[in-house]
Amino acid sequence: MKIAIVGGGIGGLTTALALKQNGQDVTIYESASEIKPVGAGILLAINAMQVYKNLGIHKKIEKAGAIVSNIQTTDAQLNTISETKLSHFENKYGVCSVAIHRADLHTILADEIGWENIKLSKRLINIEEGNEFKLHFEDGSSINCDVLIGADGIKSVVRKQLFNEGTFRDTKQRCWRGVCEFDSTAKYNQIAIESWGKGKRFGFVEIGKNKVYWYAVIKDTMMKENYDLSDLFNEFHPEIVKIINETPKDNIIFSDIKDLQPINQWQKGKVCLVGDAAHATTPNMGQGACQAIEDAYVIGKLFGQEKSVEAVFTQYEKLRLEKAHYIINTSWTIGKVAHYENSIAIWVRNFLVKNTPINIVEKQLNKVFSIEYNIV
Repeated sequence: MKIAIVGGGIGGLTTALALKQNGQDVTIYESASEIKPVGAGILLAINAMQVYKNLGIHKKIEKAGAIVSNIQTTDAQLNTISETKLSHFENKYGVCSVAIHRADLHTILADEIGWENIKLSKRLINIEEGNEFKLHFEDGSSINCDVLIGADGIKSVVRKQLFNEGTFRDTKQRCWRGVCEFDSTAKYNQIAIESWGKGKRFGFVEIGKNKVYWYAVIKDTMMKENYDLSDLFNEFHPEIVKIINETPKDNIIFSDIKDLQPINQWQKGKVCLVGDAAHATTPNMGQGACQAIEDAYVIGKLFGQEKSVEAVFTQYEKLRLEKAHYIINTSWTIGKVAHYENSIAIWVRNFLVKNTPINIVEKQLNKVFSIEYNIV
């Protein structure tokens, strides 16, 4: 049985690895001419790291990145609003959260899969359905496959052509991401910080020795023509402004923040969608890639049983739909709350966040971190 995965991002690569470890014949078709990561850095939460432990590569990821054991929300001057220590979850689940450069993660995954199983410069333009799938690419080539997995992102060609679903939602928020050398990271060791200002926020985390991944988000109504990014965030703590200023402009990526309005069909027959193709979310919970990784985990486990492809994909959708939709909807709400501009609303928000009982926080995080699925 020949399986084709369209898309060589984290979801596609992890799915390929999970299937390969179950003895499946898998090839990835990636539109780019190289496996070039977008977004600079990523935080792999405890749910994602459990999957990578299951796949036997979590130690490689830890070595290439930086462990994160503390998550803090602060005001614009880095005064703590809330703090969540992850030691309880580390002990419970046997893994740590890891912040890593996407390029390093992609390399680890591609090495495990085998570069010979990744075909580059293969931009999908058309799919023919019959007893098998025939994929036509922009370069004029085509291939046949028995099983098709769409891991081709929020603008998925597989979803558009075979499911005809997908409505984009614009948050009206604009985002910059970057990586820089930063020599003041000792006090931020193993800490991920997100600072909330008026209609703005800034997050940063160490991803290696003296290397920081950061993101800055602002409501579109606060954008200025011919803006200077550090000026847009000049009311934030001087260290935040310093991080922006010390990042080479070529290392900064700009994007709009959008998600995919939840859809209820991810599969039919011998085709399914994973990751952003199925459930693109805003980045406010740090769960976009993590949910794609969970997709890969469930599909890999199901393929390890003696079931038809159709049964595998039907059960995958049934098992994953509720959690993915919970992440999408919760992340959307957090994004709105984090960008309040009214001073009274900000005070109330901060008070409520600061005084949320720890048992409620732990219950919410357990819901995100658990990868217990009734796979039978």
